[in-house]
Amino acid sequence: MRYNHTNKSGYRSHRGYSGSRNRGSRFSQRSSTISIDKLIAKAVDTEPVNMFVDDYNYSQFDIHTILKNNIYSKGYSNPTKIQYQAIPEILKGKDILGIASTGSGKTAAFLIPMINKIMKNRYDKCLIVEPTRELAIQIQDEFRSLSRNTGLKSVLIMGGNSMKTQINVLRTDPEFVICTPGRLKDLTERGYLDLSYINNVVLDEVDRMLDMGFIADIRFIIQKLNKNRQSLFFSATMDRKSEEIANTLLLNPIKVEVEVQGPGKNVDQDVVRLEKDQNKGDVLLELLTHEELKKVLIFTSTKREADRLCKRLLEKHIYVEALHGDKRQNQRTKIIDKFKKGFIDVLIATDVASRGLDVNNISHVINYDMPQTYDDYIHRIGRTGRAGKKGFALTFV
Repeated sequence: MRYNHTNKSGYRSHRGYSGSRNRGSRFSQRSSTISIDKLIAKAVDTEPVNMFVDDYNYSQFDIHTILKNNIYSKGYSNPTKIQYQAIPEILKGKDILGIASTGSGKTAAFLIPMINKIMKNRYDKCLIVEPTRELAIQIQDEFRSLSRNTGLKSVLIMGGNSMKTQINVLRTDPEFVICTPGRLKDLTERGYLDLSYINNVVLDEVDRMLDMGFIADIRFIIQKLNKNRQSLFFSATMDRKSEEIANTLLLNPIKVEVEVQGPGKNVDQDVVRLEKDQNKGDVLLELLTHEELKKVLIFTSTKREADRLCKRLLEKHIYVEALHGDKRQNQRTKIIDKFKKGFIDVLIATDVASRGLDVNNISHVINYDMPQTYDDYIHRIGRTGRAGKKGFALTFV
């Protein structure tokens, strides 16, 4: 999908301009740090990948009937590959080293057996650590639906929400503590939570936690946990730091690995080259008229630009919201929920706000402003082309 001609996707060409021809702009200065060639690539796999085990269903797992009913009431029938491999081993009490990316079904892979385990023994406690608030909220939502009618309680421990409320819920002795590392460490140091009573722990998205600088917090948490525990460790990649954490946390783990979708592997990537006299906002508006762009995530470099662009799109009667660090946590949660449910078609976000954003069926990612690093670029385009589906990424240059 190249923007120097009309292509089968139906997009109009935008050519003749490159960042180097406008040396005074902030945008062009940033674009020079990433080779344009890296922003153009075809998706490797165009056929959807089947992530489910079609000849097995949830009723075959050795779990409580209430839990099975909750699973089926969500419309689930066949487990994903990681669920098929991990759930029986977790039910046996094994430590798990799971290599799987977001969208593989790993949330249910650890929640289902942990809920079943604590239904059998209400004195057990489970700690689930997530890198971002948005992911923690998603885990909480999934827990509530899977634990319906079980009597199990959870508390959501994270920044941006009332600490007093979280402390009050902790005093009710919930079986599940779902948290982000910073707020958990804070409450532990203040004496509101004794981690030595927790004998089940899930570290999720460990590679992302390490990228975000949480390694000291993770070490602090692990040192405080009950030594007789069951530990589950999930990460999309394994580097030296991840292995160090895994070795500290796990005891004779079972390794569960599903085929990890490489960053951008399932994403058609291309650039939108602006001509000298073209307005970037006008070109974006023209792109958004194409019916292929069903659920669109647009990245800007600043909060001010996100708000400005949001206002302009709203004036054109486009259902859009802006997501950035100036929004309160409850506002961010509502905006993401609206995007998930299709009440808005376009979400404009900054890089910081998008960390942990997990929304299904995003058709296109548009880099309205060039990311500062190639790692940021890979993170951005990873929001589309998930769970075996093909996605599209466009970058203005």
